[in-house]
Amino acid sequence: MCTAPKRVQWTPGDFGGMLSRASCTTVPRLFEPSALTRARPTTGALDENPLMTPSPATAAVRVRRAELSDLDDLVALEQATFDSDRVSRAQFRRHLDSDSARVLVASANHRRFLGTALVFFRKGSRVARLYSIASLPEARGKGVGTALIEAAEAAARQRRCHALRLEVRTDNATAVRLYERLGYHRFGPLVKGFYEDGSDAFRYEKILK
Repeated sequence: MCTAPKRVQWTPGDFGGMLSRASCTTVPRLFEPSALTRARPTTGALDENPLMTPSPATAAVRVRRAELSDLDDLVALEQATFDSDRVSRAQFRRHLDSDSARVLVASANHRRFLGTALVFFRKGSRVARLYSIASLPEARGKGVGTALIEAAEAAARQRRCHALRLEVRTDNATAVRLYERLGYHRFGPLVKGFYEDGSDAFRYEKILK
């Protein structure tokens, strides 16, 4: 079952440390400087390297499905990145085993954990939701955000979803640029007061081929 989108956080100019929350019917929010995109806002940074070749896993960055052994890292990043709408330890634990969620983890240069993304699926729907995406500050410039987004798209395709949606803060220009560079298009009206702090959100969607 899909829940309401969250947020994403990151630092301007980089995807490392970014978060994103999307939904099966709505899209995730992006974080503020230092956050990515989650149906809720987060803190961190996105990677905007224009030379990055789109792929679920690059030579430097690998993305895999999260395991129970990642739980401590997932919770620590969640606490450090998001000021509100946090996913609890118990919720992460349920998502790890849930058929309606996919928790992804990115690693690079022998570092086991650099970032994470959370994708939701809803029974009967062919639209997946990128609920959250976040990465560590040291992941900036390594293509972690891009790799996580592309892995989320791959996971949605595996579930035969035809689109991936998310929400992003209207003042998160860096995240907006990244999403648009990766083929996401704004749709629907501005979502007023989408975030807990009253900030508005844009809704984005990418048609998966």
